Amino acid sequence: MNLPLLKLMLKINMKGVSNYAFGSAFYIVIMFWLYPGIADNSGALNDLLASMPDGLVSAFNIQGGFGSMEAFISGEYYGLILPILLSIFTIMVSTGLMARLVDQGSMAYLLSTPTSRRRIAMTQASVLAFGLLMILLITTAAGYLGYFWFIGDRYEFDSSRFLLMNTVALALFIAIGGISFLVSSVANDEKKALGLSGAIVFGMFGLDMLGKISENVEWLRFASLFALYQPSEIASGGGNPLLSSAILLAVGIVAFAAGIVSFSKRDLPL
Repeated sequence: MNLPLLKLMLKINMKGVSNYAFGSAFYIVIMFWLYPGIADNSGALNDLLASMPDGLVSAFNIQGGFGSMEAFISGEYYGLILPILLSIFTIMVSTGLMARLVDQGSMAYLLSTPTSRRRIAMTQASVLAFGLLMILLITTAAGYLGYFWFIGDRYEFDSSRFLLMNTVALALFIAIGGISFLVSSVANDEKKALGLSGAIVFGMFGLDMLGKISENVEWLRFASLFALYQPSEIASGGGNPLLSSAILLAVGIVAFAAGIVSFSKRDLPL
């Protein structure tokens, strides 16, 4: 890893990381602010969920209902808003860190320094991983603040399950980030890297949703990393979040390593 390059890239990308982090924090605080009004009508809302098709409820990760704070946010925030937010961040940043520099010719300046390609790629990968970590840490902290501000002891809230949801979300997007980074590392064109990463990430997201809608196509989920991300099950005390996190982190590490090695060995149009 190249420390001066790391500092420079963090400085360049910090505004974007901050925007996503505080945007995520704002949304999670809003969820905590809304919950007291939801909790007062949770019986009627749960009856409404019971009348809906099981596949539709599962697709939007709201099968946990509204009986607890963590069940509410698992569907309303962790089931849809956060995955979309972090998917966009991961695709954009991974493309900007590698493919954009190659496409614009800026990578030639980095490679002219006495630093190996492998160290440059490792540094860029670290910037992406650090950005994801910062977003989830700030989101987690904002969630606890929202709990103290708006919930207190009035409603049930299992903070350990909330922490597990954030842990699995981080592991998921380390894996997604690794795949996007690999695509960006082997691409010469920024637009192609952006398009391919987007197709892979949102394609997996779509396959997971389709697999939840009907048992006839449940097998589609096996082609998606999002199948290992089950916030509603975590909120209800089920699932195996530690195993899921371990698998996702392993996928991410392998993908990042493949991207670094591929970049270090490929011919660059510089």
